Amino acid sequence: MTSTSTPAVEIDQETRLDLYRRMVELRLFEKRAYDLFMEGLVKGTSHLSLGQEAVAAGFGAAMRVDDYTFCTYRGHAHTLSRGTPMARVMGELLGRSNGVTGGKGGSMHLTSVENYAMGSYAIVGAHLPIAAGAAWSAQERGSGQVAVCFFGDGATNIGAFHEALNMAAVWKLPVVFVCENNLYMEYTAIESVTAVANPAADRAAAYGLESIIVDGNDADAVYAIALETLDRARQGAGPSLVEAKTYRHGGHSRADPGKYRPDQEVEEWLDRDPVDTYRERLLAQGIAENALTEIDDDARTDVEAATQAAREAPAPGPEVLERNVWADGSATWRN
Repeated sequence: MTSTSTPAVEIDQETRLDLYRRMVELRLFEKRAYDLFMEGLVKGTSHLSLGQEAVAAGFGAAMRVDDYTFCTYRGHAHTLSRGTPMARVMGELLGRSNGVTGGKGGSMHLTSVENYAMGSYAIVGAHLPIAAGAAWSAQERGSGQVAVCFFGDGATNIGAFHEALNMAAVWKLPVVFVCENNLYMEYTAIESVTAVANPAADRAAAYGLESIIVDGNDADAVYAIALETLDRARQGAGPSLVEAKTYRHGGHSRADPGKYRPDQEVEEWLDRDPVDTYRERLLAQGIAENALTEIDDDARTDVEAATQAAREAPAPGPEVLERNVWADGSATWRN
């Protein structure tokens, strides 16, 4: 079994500052999304990545601009980490016309094709075969692109997980499957319903893949394993399955207080906060505190600007709401 608790590659200061910037932006965005939800401005529910930022930041920093991202309904962070404008993601959460899908998709269906963020998927495990398909397309075209597919621990007990892994391994597809194991599949501890201790990594051998576990709260470790697996895929060596151990700070969704989790467990993971611990690491490495404070301030300014833009944007009109509804392009013809 491979464990990457420390970075396997040399990471320069510029990259580390970029990783920190990404995590701070994701943290502040998700906190604002929570506030807006509590104001009643985010319709439906939302699933936040508070505590899991290092996974999205690490892979986002390592991926090529035209690599594909596929993620779950907990996908704000992954969509933003691919460079999708913050205002457009915030607008989508608020159901406004400036949103990435015109306000029609909402929190669980973020898509920004121009940023190669190929969608958030609300059906558990449904996107794994789709990611394999995108990887097959890249392989056939010889584009050198890699598809990176993020999913939760609960998806490892879904049939699509096994089907996608098997096909990807047989065809040596350029895809990296990343399980964000936050220990709970919705409200149920993954260990209570799974026969193996590591729901993704312990099943890798069944498909001829290496068992890879990474500290999902360590941005350096995630970045290092991302570089390694992306390069492997790009060189034609086939897929990888990465299990990133992490923890969500809150419940499954905003309707969930998360009281089923032991208090001591929550406290221990909060002490391993990926943003706080990374900031401490950078300071210990001699990076000036004012440089980090400047990143913090810039991120706050960006979140404020995105929030303002979303608040001021109008709701989508009929020309948007009726688009992509029917195969002929509109509901008007049928009425």
